[in-house]
Amino acid sequence: MRRFLIIGVIISLFIGAVLSYMASEAPDGLERVAEDLGFASRGEGGEPSSEIMPDYQVPGIENRFLSGAAAGALGVGVVLLACLALGKILGSAKGDCSGKRD
Repeated sequence: MRRFLIIGVIISLFIGAVLSYMASEAPDGLERVAEDLGFASRGEGGEPSSEIMPDYQVPGIENRFLSGAAAGALGVGVVLLACLALGKILGSAKGDCSGKRD
């Protein structure tokens, strides 16, 4: 089981860090609707951005590929940590889920 999880994490990191670079540069659904309805420019400028990683890029990394790869890897890491924490919380709330008895 441990080997399966490690392979899954490696594949997830590869997808998040490398294959995500091949994702479309076209706007996503919400951006597309905002552009089609003519209000996309209203949200830009004015107030400083509160985005952690604007446009899926890590601020401070100049190389676009490396910046996107770092953003993907960080995203995978955050989701992995959230899942592990949730599993720990749910596992401790319901007792040991392994089926083993003392």
